[in-house]
Amino acid sequence: MHRPDEQSVECASHEKTVVVERPTARVALPPPTVDGDSDGEAEADGSQANDGDLLEDFPDETDELELVHSRLSSLANLRLERFARHLKKLCLRQNAISLLDPEIFKLFTQLEELDLYDNKLKTVGDALDNMSALTILDLSFNLLRQVPEALSHLHSLKTLYFVQNKISKITGLESVGVTLRSLELGGNRIRHIEGLDALVNLEELWLGKNKLTKARGANLSTLSRLKILSLQSNRITKIEGLDQLADLEELYLSHNGVERLEGLENNTKLRTLDVGANFVPAIENISHLVSLEELWLNNNKITDLRALEPQLKNMTHLETIYLEGNPCQQVEGANYRRKIMLALPQVKQVDATSVMAFDLFLEYLAYSS
Repeated sequence: MHRPDEQSVECASHEKTVVVERPTARVALPPPTVDGDSDGEAEADGSQANDGDLLEDFPDETDELELVHSRLSSLANLRLERFARHLKKLCLRQNAISLLDPEIFKLFTQLEELDLYDNKLKTVGDALDNMSALTILDLSFNLLRQVPEALSHLHSLKTLYFVQNKISKITGLESVGVTLRSLELGGNRIRHIEGLDALVNLEELWLGKNKLTKARGANLSTLSRLKILSLQSNRITKIEGLDQLADLEELYLSHNGVERLEGLENNTKLRTLDVGANFVPAIENISHLVSLEELWLNNNKITDLRALEPQLKNMTHLETIYLEGNPCQQVEGANYRRKIMLALPQVKQVDATSVMAFDLFLEYLAYSS
């Protein structure tokens, strides 16, 4: 099972290609080569800025533009305005862009997806003011210190990424409250869960790797449609404040300081529960989570396996359980996996090993002896 970390989807290949089935342009420059005769006057990141028109060969009707790792610091020479009538998606990942020219961006009234992941933006100014059709905005890995006020103009926004910026407080989301479905604020400096009361239709909230000390927040109870909540790598010591999240299906709390399994009485729709790398001493208070499919309790303080059957035997959908890195693994020794499998015959994977593969391994050992 793959646990979610910061989103990292590449949106272009490493060669310049044109997809003929639809008017899409993808441009990605290869890594700079080392020239023995070079005078060494490269930028701090090891590459020269490339501000020429990389799109001169593409037709005005192109509806997707992807310029990834193209060493762009300015967009002035790309003549982006000629694509404005047809452009639906603009991807400018992994460049060195520090300014969005509003005279250019205000022309993109039909744009639905804007990807500015990994640039040098400290602000977006009023460049997004005319993008009322925008549904996806990615400003991850930039230098933002606050949520841009420009969101007030994005009346169709559904997915919003602010991973790895310098945001310390959640603000400015009131205007996207009705439309927003997914909000990613991982890797910032947030200390409190707040400013979310308007997000009545939010389904995914990602707040991993911040400075949160509590899992609850004044507005968390208003997120009645939330299905995924990620609070990984924070400073949380107690599971609390989740009572109103009755539709929650995935809860990620790994790498915190959680001291006990509790506070999940009303979260009966949970399918994934990740409390790995905490200080949980026992498996308790989760027998009612009968919809659970994946349970991560690795690297905690669980000393024995006696609670497996009474707590988990009625979870008929449970397929994956992680318990490695607990004292019980060392205590049980060679019997560790076998005991888990006997107590939970419905499980198909114990830690990183599938039950079938483990059975085959035991058969091989028996045959070899």
